[in-house]
Amino acid sequence: MKVQRIVANIETADVAAAKRFYHDVLGLDVLMDLGWIATYGSDETMQVQVSFMAQGGSGTPVPDLSIEVDDVDAALDAMKAAGFAIEYGPADEPWGVRRFYVRDPFGRLVNILSHQ
Repeated sequence: MKVQRIVANIETADVAAAKRFYHDVLGLDVLMDLGWIATYGSDETMQVQVSFMAQGGSGTPVPDLSIEVDDVDAALDAMKAAGFAIEYGPADEPWGVRRFYVRDPFGRLVNILSHQ
């Protein structure tokens, strides 16, 4: 048996609100949209990972999601331009990532990162 994918499910009454954050700013593809559920991801191969954390590192809270991007500073600028408040960072962490925290439209804490 092999795990094919892991999907984080976020409950919301406003499914369409995800589009601005996850598609418009982060550039994820809309993989499925049935109105009551919308799935964002990549038409390219993504790694399957799940993390279990006691804290978020550097004294930060545990984020609900971690999203790796190829250019964290471009993502940071895009989030700011879209009006999303940055809650932590940007920070160059001792374990080799540059990252920032932002809340998505549903109040979930999202760790946006890239490896240095």
